[in-house]
Amino acid sequence: MQFYGTEISSRLLLGTAQYPSPKVLTDAIRACGTEIVTVSLRRESAGGSGDGFWQGLRDTGCHILPNTAGCHTAQEAVTTAQMARDVFGTNWIKLEVIGHSDTLQPDVFALVEAARVLAQDGFQVFPYTTDDLVVGLKLLDAGCELLMPWGAPIGSGQGLRNPDALRAMRAHFPDIPLIVDAGIGRPSDACLAMELGMDAVLLNTAVAKAGDPVGMAVAMTGAIKAGRAGFAADPMDPRDMAVPSTPILGMAELA
Repeated sequence: MQFYGTEISSRLLLGTAQYPSPKVLTDAIRACGTEIVTVSLRRESAGGSGDGFWQGLRDTGCHILPNTAGCHTAQEAVTTAQMARDVFGTNWIKLEVIGHSDTLQPDVFALVEAARVLAQDGFQVFPYTTDDLVVGLKLLDAGCELLMPWGAPIGSGQGLRNPDALRAMRAHFPDIPLIVDAGIGRPSDACLAMELGMDAVLLNTAVAKAGDPVGMAVAMTGAIKAGRAGFAADPMDPRDMAVPSTPILGMAELA
């Protein structure tokens, strides 16, 4: 699996917010084997988690994926991305442009606008988007090489609210990396995303707010591996009627 030419083995991307401590965060990162962690420039600039947070992330050796969390306009997101590139020294950016305060649903119009500007400026954009095919096409046309459709509102833990839409995206974009971002609450949600053919899952709250974040990180990794293996094995399609697994031929006839 490659994102913008970078080979990645782990199909779990992990957020870094809301953990009880920097140590719990780094323990979770190491336990689940993730290779990409997301960091909000705004959160850290506004108060941050101290030197322990940054040193811990550096020690894990993970790729840093800065994000534009909290931005509500294209210009705001572009400016934040440019600042993040200076701070983290990477062209990767998780692009978020929020259009609705309650659901944190992306403003897809501003998202496409910002993606186009950033791609032209040399950024490698990871766009947090809806599960809409047309929006996906517009983002790819703007220069994105992967898509990050939501499963449900950020932090809601509702799982995949529209599996059919994600299945349609997989069918429509067979060669484009698809990462489910937001809404994952349980390992079963992550497993289902992978069974639908998604390439990876990005989550934060489900691990950070679990009673045992490290244990949940491990569980999510196991679920993602199982779901991916299930998809690769080409599972059977659902049937409307029962189909016996034992043939009728050879059954005893009782007089």
